[in-house]
Formats: sequence, C-alpha cells, structure tokens
Amino acid sequence: MAEGAQPGAGGAPGGLIHALDRASARFNEGLAWAAAALLAAMMLFSVADMVMRGMGRTIAGSYEVIGWMSAAAMALALGTVQRHKGHVAMELFVVRLGSRNRALVEAAMAVLSLALFAVSAFYVMRYGRTLHETGSMSETLRVIVYPWVYVVGIGCFGLALALLVDFLRSLAALAAALRH
Repeated sequence: MAEGAQPGAGGAPGGLIHALDRASARFNEGLAWAAAALLAAMMLFSVADMVMRGMGRTIAGSYEVIGWMSAAAMALALGTVQRHKGHVAMELFVVRLGSRNRALVEAAMAVLSLALFAVSAFYVMRYGRTLHETGSMSETLRVIVYPWVYVVGIGCFGLALALLVDFLRSLAALAAALRH
C-alpha cells in the first residue's frame, strides 16, 4: 500500500494538507495492516472451525468471534479505501459540471462525509465506553466486547482523517477554480 496515494497533496511540501495527508497515510496504512491480520486470523479460525466440525467437535462462539473480526477488519480498512478511492463513486452528474461547480460539489460531499464519520467515530467510541463501564459481556462466550467496539471507532476515525484531507484538498481546488 503506497504512501501518498492521493495525487496533488496541495500546497508546499511543508503545508498543512501535505502534513495531514502524510499522517493520514501512515495511520491508515497501519490500520490496513491490522485489518489484513484480522482477515487472515478470521480465515484461519473459520478453517479450524470447519475442520473441527468435520471431526464432530465445534468451537464455542465461532459465530461471535468471526462477527467481531469481520466488523473490525471492515472498519479498519475504511480509511485506506477512501485514500485510494477504492469505493464506488457516482460521477455521472459531477463530470458534466465545470471546474468551479465540480469543486463546490466535491467540497460539499467531503464536508458532509467528514461530519458523518466524525460523529460516527465519536458515538461508537462513546458506546464502547458505555459497554466498558457497564461490564457488558457477549451472549455466547461471556467475554467483554468493548475492545471490538473501540476498534470500529478507530476505523471510523481513520476514515474521518482521510475525509478531512479530501475536504481540505477540495477547498484548495475550489479556491483555485474561483481565482480563474
């Protein structure tokens, strides 16, 4: 996963957008590696469960554990997917706009997305704290679940950081379009 996946970091090498872009790249790269490790662990756990079931034994709580790992892996990969523009984007309308209107739409979408995932990160972390304080346990295994909720919150934060960089970059593009 290459650092600086987004071209045109905007501004001088020492600029705010460049610094945030590098921080986002490093942070989300680390989260992506953690997601990959969780995906590998999930695969090994699933195979072990299938082999054990073939021998007439089961791993208690396998559905719970695989669910936690898949949620965490998905959440941790969000920021990297955003940085690499690996999501589905509907640009049919936007590509027909002029540079000024396109920059305006991109800035609006970036700030709305940023707000959504910043609020999501906050509330997911708050929910994790509530689970921690109440000592909430899983149904089957009777183990604590709040660490998994915190991991999902960290993934939302990584996406919010990537979206912040996108928003600042779109503001720079909008300012450039308004000058011309």
